Amino acid sequence: LSMHANGLKKRQIIKIDNTKTRMYINLFKTFFKIGAFTLGGGYAMISIIENEVVERKKWISKEEFVDLIAMAQSCPGVFAVNISIFIGYKLRKTPGALCTSLGTALPSFLIILFIALFFHQFMDIAWVAAMFRGIRPAVVALIAVPTFNLAKRAKINLANCWIPIVTALLIAYLGVNPIYVLIAAAAGGYLYGKFIVPTE
Repeated sequence: LSMHANGLKKRQIIKIDNTKTRMYINLFKTFFKIGAFTLGGGYAMISIIENEVVERKKWISKEEFVDLIAMAQSCPGVFAVNISIFIGYKLRKTPGALCTSLGTALPSFLIILFIALFFHQFMDIAWVAAMFRGIRPAVVALIAVPTFNLAKRAKINLANCWIPIVTALLIAYLGVNPIYVLIAAAAGGYLYGKFIVPTE
């Protein structure tokens, strides 16, 4: 009876280990695909990550995704890697964060390395240059769509729409450092939540 129980316990442990391994592989493959097919930087990646992680696989909710974007934006470093680390850590702690960050960064590293080796030969080809000119307008759309979606989920309305507008003007035309804007927004949110919300 004891041997049977031990055998059953070992099989359960192996099954759990296999499940974890499959999850790590799935995380790496998902973010490798995202990293390989995203053009235009980390913000263009938002809609693709949302489609894969929130809509298809349902690993996190839409509200959690918005919160993770805010956290990733507030931290130093590359946005795409930051958001992948936060998602991976939320799902499978440190091993998950390693899988997602490696999956996100590896395609860019390999592609940029390849282009760097043959850059001049590539740019001399007319159809390659034309392809990149065609990609640029599409990148604008990839960034614009998740921006509008985030605005909806962040509950931007007529009462608070002045905040992103003023922020954009400060950064674009007055050259205000985005770090100061984030600090001011965090302080304003804290004061609003502590002193104004309780009185409403």
